Amino acid sequence: MAKILNEIDSEALCEVIVEGMKNNKAEDIVVIDLREVENAVTDFFVICSGDSATQIEGIANSVVRLTRKELKEKPWHKEGKNNAQWVLLDYVNVVVHIFYKELRQYYELEDLWADGKKITVEDN
Repeated sequence: MAKILNEIDSEALCEVIVEGMKNNKAEDIVVIDLREVENAVTDFFVICSGDSATQIEGIANSVVRLTRKELKEKPWHKEGKNNAQWVLLDYVNVVVHIFYKELRQYYELEDLWADGKKITVEDN
């Protein structure tokens, strides 16, 4: 029963995170469902790209604000805000990756976690 509730919570969290990304015009938003992947570190990865350090920081701030407002959730851990080329927001069951476009292509997280179910979010 607890696992089912966690899955519902992580799905709702993903939806709010995607909305926060869209609010700041994030590009190429992808959700990777890792719940069926053995030894996965989380339930979901939510990945997007931005064109500048300012936009990447803005996307991260938008996600944090909206998750706090809508779900009373805040990230357990944040990384990368200093150089804003790759910001990671760890909500435990959902991990958010906000990349500068070229860095995203370099790390290829979508390929690294190809066993997960990839859901491409339509642009606004």
